[in-house]
Amino acid sequence: MSDYFTIKGLSGKRTLEGTIRVIGAKNAALKAIAASILYKTPLQLTNVPHIEDVSRIIDILTEMGGSAIFSDHSVKIDTSKLTSTVLTPEIAKRLRASIVLTGPILARHGRVQFPHPGGCVIGERPIDLFIEGYGKMGASITHKGKFYDIKAPKGGLRGAEIFFRLASVTGTETFMMAATLAKGTTVIKNAAMEPEIKWLAEMLNASGAHIEGAGTSTITIKGGSALMMPKKHSGTHNPFHIVPDRIEAGSFIILGALAAKRITLTHVVPEHLGSLIEMLKYSGTDISFTKNTITIVAPKKKKELRAVSVRTHEYPGFPTDLQAPLMIYLTQTKGESLVFETIFEGRLNYTESLERMGAHITMMDPHRVLVNGPAKLKGRMLESPDLRAGLAFVIAGAIATGNSEIHNVYNIDRGYECIEERLRSIGLSIVRKHA
Repeated sequence: MSDYFTIKGLSGKRTLEGTIRVIGAKNAALKAIAASILYKTPLQLTNVPHIEDVSRIIDILTEMGGSAIFSDHSVKIDTSKLTSTVLTPEIAKRLRASIVLTGPILARHGRVQFPHPGGCVIGERPIDLFIEGYGKMGASITHKGKFYDIKAPKGGLRGAEIFFRLASVTGTETFMMAATLAKGTTVIKNAAMEPEIKWLAEMLNASGAHIEGAGTSTITIKGGSALMMPKKHSGTHNPFHIVPDRIEAGSFIILGALAAKRITLTHVVPEHLGSLIEMLKYSGTDISFTKNTITIVAPKKKKELRAVSVRTHEYPGFPTDLQAPLMIYLTQTKGESLVFETIFEGRLNYTESLERMGAHITMMDPHRVLVNGPAKLKGRMLESPDLRAGLAFVIAGAIATGNSEIHNVYNIDRGYECIEERLRSIGLSIVRKHA
């Protein structure tokens, strides 16, 4: 039995008002928790989101012999004495990010065994770049079916030059962590440049790692010994405080652009959302920001939003994780928009559900759709297919006429903390019910 949301639609009215605090980034928290394997001391993290994916990755590490203490939004995790190097298949198969554990485990313990990673149904995560990279670092790889057994050479992983044919966030972070304990120097070329990667590098460097170039397309790592949590931090910047979640922030911005009288997001980094902010401004949304807040205000005079086409791209381009929420926005703009999803195959399949709500969307091929608007959406019963499309359905239900039910909300809980409570705080009628 699973929970579901009931949402009373606003029928296109702009009534939401108030302030929402943005939580720590899921994609930074998961990688920081994985990095604890590189430490010989317990790792303390703050601003950690209370979400299912964080619980899952901690479950994997505790099954392997680690320990974790959660208090409010802080976690103290000790993985210095793992008793196993096998990722629990039942959990790892359901968590796409579980692959990031393989680098730190292999570097620290010389061996890792794991199943093919699972997660959202948005295309199978390619494993080849990880296998090739570990091979370049001297590891031997065997696999039976979809279970892999990787062993480091005697003396540990060796530094190598790794060139990604396609920039990969998870690949960049995984090899950046593995290289911190490798012998010699590792150079990652065509590295991803997401803000979470730069933040992770700052955390590792503060603990004794030697990483240069994070946030650019070339990262150089000089290998060393196991890391240590520093006793204190200098200045106001704390590299162990999880960076704000730009995807969560972007989703709230899109909801505000469609349904807000006035909402303000706090604890956010506007520069991490440059592509979305510029796109919405061009389209006619009123957005302003300070160093760590973003405010969306309804226009004084009713005006039509302008259609705009989007092509998902690695940072600093438009993020694939905001493609589904933006799709809801585009159904309300005047004219024709092209959405080109370049990162994941199968990530546009959810649009069929939006058509049942009244959206005018034409699937051109698995990576491209045309959206014609504006369309009046009607409340429907919807099944959340994945994390990001699930929240997009919540936004669709919020602006629709009538009531909507969003089922399989476990997918939404994977990445958004207490989403219904936070949306109620700005005036949306949304209730969690138990099936």
